[in-house]
Amino acid sequence: MAAGSDWQMNTPRIFTEVRRTWPLWAGLASAAMLAAAHAFERFGGLAPCPLCLQQRDVYWGALVLSAAALLLSRLRPHPQRMRIASMLLGLIFLLGAAIALYHVAVEQHWVIAQCDAPDLSAITTMGEGAFEAPRCDAPAWTLFGVSMAGYNALVSLTLAIMSFLAARSTPAG
Repeated sequence: MAAGSDWQMNTPRIFTEVRRTWPLWAGLASAAMLAAAHAFERFGGLAPCPLCLQQRDVYWGALVLSAAALLLSRLRPHPQRMRIASMLLGLIFLLGAAIALYHVAVEQHWVIAQCDAPDLSAITTMGEGAFEAPRCDAPAWTLFGVSMAGYNALVSLTLAIMSFLAARSTPAG
């Protein structure tokens, strides 16, 4: 018996179920990340810069792919589709990690980037005063010296690894 199959035989049932339904879990993780980002914006008053918005786009893409994979698995079930969906999710999350790491590099001034934030300082909204466009090179929030982009890179990379593991271990059908 091959070592890989020994590992799969000894894997607790919960892990087997998570791998089998990985697009669901990836979709839930994406929704949670989007909710957290919007909460920081809405309740924390932290306006997103253009690179922050690009990082959110990745989660929106993963959420759409997850929903499509789950819908397709209900309409026309086939294990190979879940494997492909998990692989695509891994690639999407890798893209998210790359964007987040680039954002960290901009924040740390390791690279110089034009943030393309429009100058909205003259615009007022409902008497709230002037809006100051956020800068990509200045972290709006940190915890233990790590910015939101840094934490996002870690989360995206973890989700990518989990997606690739799910794709690898999902039965080919």
